[in-house]
Amino acid sequence: MEEDFLEQAQDDLRTVEFIRAYLPQEVKERFSDDDLFYFIDLLAEYYVESGLLEQEPDADGYVDIDTEAIAKAIAEKARKDKYGDFSPEDLIWVVQGELEYGEQEE
Repeated sequence: MEEDFLEQAQDDLRTVEFIRAYLPQEVKERFSDDDLFYFIDLLAEYYVESGLLEQEPDADGYVDIDTEAIAKAIAEKARKDKYGDFSPEDLIWVVQGELEYGEQEE
């Protein structure tokens, strides 16, 4: 169990590093590493609760992912949690970066 926890922590760290490198400079300055860790948790929660992980791929093997809707949901959740007020336009970069990281890991 401890090994799984450490492995997940390392993966989260690599994800944050990837997203940080993915973000445009002006967006990068708006988020701390703690923010990015928080958003990764929200993304995982969103994927499970939205049923996105259970979606069947199309004939080409792709799943339609609405990054704008995800970014808006994350912005709303951050406000609701009183974590902060973030722009969905900025968060879309985080969502796209996390998805790109996932693609490279497959």
